[in-house]
Amino acid sequence: MAYILFVLCLLSFLSSPNTIAEARISSIIVFGDSSVDAGNNNFIPTIARSNFFPYGRDFAGGKATGRFSNGRIPTDFISEAFGLKPIVPAYLDPAYNISDFATRVTFASAGTGYDNATSDVLSVISLWKQLEYYKEYQAKLRAYQGSATANQTINEALYLMSLGTNDFLENYYTMPGRSSQYSIQQYQEFLIGIAGGFIEKLHGLGARKISLGGLPPMGCLPLERTRNVFRGKDDCVESYNNVAVEFNNKLNALTVKLNKELPELQLVFSNPYNVLMYMIKKPSLYGFDVTSTACCATGMFEMGYACNRNNMFTCTNANKYIFWDSFHPTQKTNQIVAAYMVDNLLSNFL
Repeated sequence: MAYILFVLCLLSFLSSPNTIAEARISSIIVFGDSSVDAGNNNFIPTIARSNFFPYGRDFAGGKATGRFSNGRIPTDFISEAFGLKPIVPAYLDPAYNISDFATRVTFASAGTGYDNATSDVLSVISLWKQLEYYKEYQAKLRAYQGSATANQTINEALYLMSLGTNDFLENYYTMPGRSSQYSIQQYQEFLIGIAGGFIEKLHGLGARKISLGGLPPMGCLPLERTRNVFRGKDDCVESYNNVAVEFNNKLNALTVKLNKELPELQLVFSNPYNVLMYMIKKPSLYGFDVTSTACCATGMFEMGYACNRNNMFTCTNANKYIFWDSFHPTQKTNQIVAAYMVDNLLSNFL
């Protein structure tokens, strides 16, 4: 019964108007990884890029912007829902300036995590470097708007954080360093400490409305399912999903703690796990046909440069797939997740 109610609520969210009237949000400001990177990695020396076809083939103008999707990502839909422009530009993109960034900007970098060691794997922008860019942004904003107006913009902005998956799949379970230092539970606590410290820093810089994103069912990503096939199994990696649930519970507890400790803070935990898992378990309810593999190439392991224009296996209709490449959702999935987040969690900020 609870499942049926969830589905009915989600379907009503998807059929509701795209824009929330009279939103009390001045700007969308984003920190995180490839789930919310709109192209910052295009401008740094890293192989973690997606600024080439077929990425972006369903984006406006068929443009590959550096988003790891066939189209828009969740933060684009969230921005539109709050009455702002329908895309959130990358801070390092010279095509935009402070007049654009005043109402929405992302500092996110594909391949990063809470842990600096995670960002080192692919030489991407660490979370703390993103914070330095944000401080630079504040100075530009004050010069552009004046101190009083800029301070109001900063206080009334909605800050979105989406990261953590790479800390486990790209770092802990792949590289030898952290797994030799920490048990998986200890590593979770290590990351929670970083997350808490980062939110405290944001709060000290004037942020008051913050969404802390949780982990998806990372054991169900096509790449991990492919690895599971080589282990003789044809399903999600249950141990990875269990870690995601454990870590999300810790993030939720951190949210409760910081709301009590930091004055005027409105921190919400935005958990994508359940909505994504429902889609994976009941894809036909959302018009999906394929859950275990992705649209791009064979859909088993390709992402980034392995997902290229010349692969004959890439699907023709990404809307039938939950995943675009072996690690990242399609635009349609992003839209469903964003609609759920806005209506069920972020509406607290109206």
